[in-house]
Formats: sequence, C-alpha cells, structure tokens
Amino acid sequence: MQNVRKGEELNEKKLKIFLQREGLITSSLSDWQVTQFTHGYSNLTYLLEIEDKEYVLRRPPFGAIKRGHDMGREFNVQSNIYRSFPKVPKMYSYTEDDTILGCPFYIMEKVNGIILNVKEAKKRTIASSDFKTIAHSWLDTFVELHAIDYKAAGLIDLGKPEGYVERQVTNWGKQYLKAATEDVLTAKKVMRWLQDNQPKKYDYSLVHNDFKYDNIVFKDDQWNDVTAVLDWEMATLGDPLMDLGTSLGYWTMATDHAFVQQGIPSPTIMEGNPGRSEIVELYLQKSGRKVNNLIFYYAFGLFKIAVIAQQIYYRYSKGLTTDPRFAELNKASELLCNVALQAIQTKKID
Repeated sequence: MQNVRKGEELNEKKLKIFLQREGLITSSLSDWQVTQFTHGYSNLTYLLEIEDKEYVLRRPPFGAIKRGHDMGREFNVQSNIYRSFPKVPKMYSYTEDDTILGCPFYIMEKVNGIILNVKEAKKRTIASSDFKTIAHSWLDTFVELHAIDYKAAGLIDLGKPEGYVERQVTNWGKQYLKAATEDVLTAKKVMRWLQDNQPKKYDYSLVHNDFKYDNIVFKDDQWNDVTAVLDWEMATLGDPLMDLGTSLGYWTMATDHAFVQQGIPSPTIMEGNPGRSEIVELYLQKSGRKVNNLIFYYAFGLFKIAVIAQQIYYRYSKGLTTDPRFAELNKASELLCNVALQAIQTKKID
C-alpha cells in the first residue's frame, strides 16, 4: 500500500456522495483515508477506509480505452460466480456514471489475507518446502475455476467460446501493432508462427486470463486455503489451456535468464517451486485434460504478456500515465517476444 500517486487521485466529494447514495456509508461528510495498492500494472485499485468500514475501489488506468479494462465485466463475473465459486470478493456497487470519477468503476469488499508478490515473499522468507503447498493450492484453485458451470452461473453471454483461439491470436496481434513504438522483428515472427500453428479443436470453460500468484489471496501462511481470486478484467469463455499458457508465461524460474527474472518478477523463482513443465503435468493430472500443442500455448501466453507490457508503455510514452515502473516496459515486451521465439525454436518451455 502507498499514498495515492500524483495524478491518480479520486474526487472525494463526488465519491462520498455516491457511497452514501448506495447505502455504503451514512454521511458524505465522514472523514476517510484513501491509499493505493502498489502491485499490478493495469487497473487501479484503492482502499477506502471510512466509518469503520473498508472498501476496495477498482477503476481503469488513466488514458486507457475501455477494451481490456471493462469494469462491468469484472463486476458481472464476480457477482455471478459467487454462489458456485465463492473465492471472489463480495461485490457492492458498479456504475458507468462518468460524472463521478470520469470512468466506470466498482466497489467491493476488502478480502483479508496474503497476496504473494515478490516483495511479500521476500519479507516472509518462505521455506522452500512451503512452495510445494503454495503451488498445489494455486493449481487446485485454477482447476476449480476452469470447472465452473458458466451456463448455470449465468455467464453464457460473457463470450463466444467457438473460434476463441483464432480470435485471440488475431486480436492480440492487432493490439500489438497498434501499440508498437519500435519495429521488433521477433514480435512479427512470433505472430506469424502463432497464426500458422494454432489448435482447431479445444475445450470450453470460463477463463481468467491473468491467473498468477499475486492475483490470489491466501487465508494465512499455512498456504492451504485460497480465499479469493482477484483481477477478472480479462475473464471470458474460451480454451482453458490458453489460460494455462498465460500463467506459464508469468511462471518465471530461477534458471531463466536474469533479464527474464527482472522483466517478470515472481515468487516462482524461489527455491521449492515446481518448474513450468511440472506445473503442466500437475495441471493435466488435476484437471483430467490433455494438451497436444504445449509450445503454442506457452508462446501465446508470453506474446500476450508482451502486448500488455507494450500497451502500458505506449500510454506512458504518450504521457497518459506517469508511473515510473512503466518506463522500460517496451524492453520487457521485446524480451518476452524473444523468449517466445526461443521456445518455438527449441520446442522447450523450461
């Protein structure tokens, strides 16, 4: 947590009136304290402490277009799956009234527990033996998420699973070209390979699209209980192995090049974590699924993360955001494309 970054402040008067109107506070004149969550590179997340209550507010980043930062999607998914998959925060209120903050946003409960980012993991000096438990709890939740009956949950209109892979490959390629600030030959090679090697048949499920350690909340340091999955901004219906591929892209290992470890900081580099190939084997065992084109899914996951990094850098280069963490994300994007091409050429994910 930190003080709110300059330029990312909330409109106190209008927001308090909104909270009172929604029945979340009794008076718009109550004192409050606002802090900002520091992890994450996309949607902005704030903690509101007011009238002995704690609420979390989520809004898109400044200068972002709605696509990929759909607050309504996040709110809708979590509201609907809560009964069958209670590992989400409770949703309180959503609005598209841009006269309040200049954008759609929603209010949810604050879930207490441990979010395991790199800083938190280092602070806790977690034993290597604990990471086996952490990885299994993470994977069990991933498999449980992919097993949700999205039709029964009222999410049949969330996306079109038919043709999902083809659309993803095409659309992420278009988004990369739109956000490009340099001519990266490796990125174009990866895009062509993904177009030519995509699977034609696959399963359908709810997919999270950003499932990694720092997007889940552990109940405590026994690491057996995941209380919430966060950051549903890219959730849709599609191939669950595409979801796995993205998670593998974030699964940095201690044997990866130092630039990779720096570009994708993750507690997964710490001793005791399974490698990427072992994660795949465990996922397939737990889910009962099969995978015939693992390199495609891993390369796609890396490329998608590269596009996200490039989009954030594009906003930074245009002065639409001033967060200093974004200053070299173009280099991180190119690095990820290089790693994806290496995986394609070597046919290895470790």
